[in-house]
Amino acid sequence: MQTIDNQTVLFPTLPRPLAWPFAVIPDAIHSMAVVTVLNRIFAVALREGELDFLQGRSMRVHVSDLRLTFLLSLQQARLVTSRREQKPDLSITGSLHAFLLLAARREDTDTLFFQRRLRMEGDTELGLEVKNFLDGLDLESLGLLRQLGAVMQQALPIYERLFRQEPVGPGGSREPLSRHRTTAGRR
Repeated sequence: MQTIDNQTVLFPTLPRPLAWPFAVIPDAIHSMAVVTVLNRIFAVALREGELDFLQGRSMRVHVSDLRLTFLLSLQQARLVTSRREQKPDLSITGSLHAFLLLAARREDTDTLFFQRRLRMEGDTELGLEVKNFLDGLDLESLGLLRQLGAVMQQALPIYERLFRQEPVGPGGSREPLSRHRTTAGRR
């Protein structure tokens, strides 16, 4: 949520009933699935030591509206799931829309963090290394990620149309911004 010209802008959010299936699946299963996919996507980066900054550290990623959480770390040049009891060194939280924007390269990490659409807590040095890794990803060299990026480019507008929320104008009304500008100018 952001305020622009006295209007609160609401970003697309996945409705709770659609997130329910993800909420009932244990986080450990989410983590295993995500780690398996990431090990394939980042195989070259892992081999070349580009993710060594995660060695012995843990990171929690929480997709808030999807109610999906996964924990990961690096051991012996492979991403692995972290234990739930262990407090993560870094937590990144955001909506599915924010992560889709990042995956589709429609927004950069700086913009999403500055707008507080992605939030980071914990080890700021580790957070900066994760951010720099994501910013430096060469999608062209990552075949699967390039294909995923192409799918995200096509899926993002559909997601935004399906789940967008109406802007909230001054006083909580749901009138379009243009109407508020017109009436405000006459007052």
